[in-house]
Amino acid sequence: MSRTLRAFMMLLLLASCGGGSGYGRAPRNLDNACAILGERPEYARAFRAAERRWGVPMHVQMATIYQESKFISDARTPFRYTLGVIPMGRQSSAYGYSQALDATWDEYKRANRRFAARRSDIHDSADFIGWYMAKSNERLGISLGDARGQYLAYHEGRTGFARGSYNGKPWLLRVAGDVDARSTAYRGQLARCGGRRI
Repeated sequence: MSRTLRAFMMLLLLASCGGGSGYGRAPRNLDNACAILGERPEYARAFRAAERRWGVPMHVQMATIYQESKFISDARTPFRYTLGVIPMGRQSSAYGYSQALDATWDEYKRANRRFAARRSDIHDSADFIGWYMAKSNERLGISLGDARGQYLAYHEGRTGFARGSYNGKPWLLRVAGDVDARSTAYRGQLARCGGRRI
């Protein structure tokens, strides 16, 4: 067998092993909640379960995940560099759909006795978002349907939100407005396509 043919066959073998699952990839149309749930029915099950358990509406969960990871299961923050070339680690420990930090994720796992939970699993990430936002509702009085307020508390932490740290960050206020607008759009789309029955 020629060296070229052997290399081609090895490439085909590697492609068939690694590329088929779609792991890590986002759904194709992130601007349409119904298209997202139609392409990934497991997302609908995860969001419905979190909504039943914690009361956080599907559209708020979805808008948060869009902003945090664009629905990429293994999303990470970028690397930091010194002198523009020497890698100094990632910007934070945020990981997965929810971009939960290590310490917050560990707190969630302990509080809910979900020690095998993974940030790259949509069910675990949706449940985490529901838990975090329910606690923000309980401690800060932020409505579960208030995507803007919930996102600010999610991003800044509850202590930062209580101090109003976001007020000194015009870029974050703009992002929170985008999350709110996307949540509203997703809510309308889900109402029209019957997203809760997908």
